Amino acid sequence: MSLRLNRSSQWRLGAALGLLLMFLGIYPPVLSVASLRSHGILVGYFPQWGVYNQYFVKNLLSSGAASLLDQMDYSQGVIADGRCAIGDPNADLNFVYTAANSVNGKADDPSATLRGNFHQLQELRRIYPKLKVLISLEGKPDGFAAAARPENRAAFVSSCINMFVRGHIAPGVEAGRLFDGFDVDWEYPGPADKDNFLALLSEFRRQMDALHAGLKLSIAVAAGVDHYQGFDMKAISAEVDQVNAMNYDYNGPWSHTTGFIAPLYEAAGDPLHQNTVDATIRSYEAAGVPPAKLLLGMPFYAYGWSGVNNVNHGLFQPGQPIRGDHFYSYIQSIEPASKLYRESASQAPWLFDGQNFWTFDDPPSIRAKLGYARQHQLGGVMVWELSNDSADALLLKTIGTNLHARE
Repeated sequence: MSLRLNRSSQWRLGAALGLLLMFLGIYPPVLSVASLRSHGILVGYFPQWGVYNQYFVKNLLSSGAASLLDQMDYSQGVIADGRCAIGDPNADLNFVYTAANSVNGKADDPSATLRGNFHQLQELRRIYPKLKVLISLEGKPDGFAAAARPENRAAFVSSCINMFVRGHIAPGVEAGRLFDGFDVDWEYPGPADKDNFLALLSEFRRQMDALHAGLKLSIAVAAGVDHYQGFDMKAISAEVDQVNAMNYDYNGPWSHTTGFIAPLYEAAGDPLHQNTVDATIRSYEAAGVPPAKLLLGMPFYAYGWSGVNNVNHGLFQPGQPIRGDHFYSYIQSIEPASKLYRESASQAPWLFDGQNFWTFDDPPSIRAKLGYARQHQLGGVMVWELSNDSADALLLKTIGTNLHARE
């Protein structure tokens, strides 16, 4: 007699065993959700600057997030003088980790040539060898535009591969095979860049494939396809493995009217009209992006307004934007003092205490989006960004447990 488990039961069994082993101080590389994938991949951006806010690579282990991820995009690499460069040498190479905050429980040797986040990524990869890690290239639009010109692009791409894939990080600093490819986050190429944008991606693909098979290439694209008017999105999609739609910032502190940060569907009375995740996904599909390459983006942060009229529970009302960074953990802290409301069409939540309005994603709204991703047969989801989650990775766990659920 053999015991046969469905995928949901397999995940629960694997997760339970994984938690037990983590409690015992053992981080298993084998029993991960990645081996049970059924409805696309889960990609999370890791913030380089987390070290300054007590968010370390080890947090991915202590929260249980690491075993849920198929791919982590490390933010960020930059462009300097037409070449790839380290975004923050202190965070990436020089930060001295203590035994308490390091992945392997060992303090960094201050005299080692490679410390910081990059060494911690090496240790993480030893525990989860199947986890893909990409470097997210970010920078000013004119830096990308210059690097993508015909006379510059081959040398630029070569510098990126030499540094981040071959591991020649700096003179005398070798990291080996640290990254499995690139996420190109050009925000945003203009109409004059459309041919060079495609050519840059083609050059990345050519040089990566020449090095060895299996290297990944993704792009981050705007919440509105109007940023790419005249671009051949079908040809662009053919060069990349993933198209990460940044399905957030549909409303925020640039507006003096409250609204949703990332609504799945349009809510009645929304003055922005069709400024939604659904409209974005459909527009990219219509532009030629294959659904299997399209990843639905989710925010792990919140926006708020103060001085909001106590009308319609604060929704679509005038207000004063609240500045600063506010993560989902902050929403959890203020939720008891506010009332939670939910828009029926998109399941988008908001908090309102009679004066202050907050918009964010939570487990119910995430589950609605995951159902949408399965319906559209999307390639998976990506999140911005991992440190914004609660300490126990509630939002990421919501994605992990539901991404694989049978319909």
